[in-house]
Amino acid sequence: MPRKTDLIQDMREGIDYWLLKFPSDQKQSAVIGALTCVQEKNGGYLTQELIERVAEYLDIPVISVLEVASFYSMFDLKPVGRHKINVCSNISCLLCDCQGILDYLQKKLGIRVGETSKDGKFTLKEVECLAACGQAPVMQIGKRYYENLTPEKIDKILSELD
Repeated sequence: MPRKTDLIQDMREGIDYWLLKFPSDQKQSAVIGALTCVQEKNGGYLTQELIERVAEYLDIPVISVLEVASFYSMFDLKPVGRHKINVCSNISCLLCDCQGILDYLQKKLGIRVGETSKDGKFTLKEVECLAACGQAPVMQIGKRYYENLTPEKIDKILSELD
């Protein structure tokens, strides 16, 4: 009988896909891909149990997986809204008033950075770099980037989300 926290089949298949890309004695190299897959299959966040199962599946220490999961801003260790909004705050975005963008989003959504709206629709995060410096300020929602942001552009973007 599988444990409640065992990895489901499609999670294992996703991890196996990443494992094939690295030498068999270098399973730790697949941690980012494995966590990405598991997070997507788990509704956008990782639990301690899933982190432990990934470590077990890769046959590496739990701390090695937890270090990656807690270091990178693309991983979440608690539930997130249907739309996770990542706002870049690196130097180019900072110089182009990303703080004004964050302030606007916080006011518009009624949440602070790191929080999820009461309706579960939005989570707002500040991230270090989205690698789109030439189009600052930038935010990411899901896998899509939105560039050269203004309050008017943000209103239009948010109105088009379900």
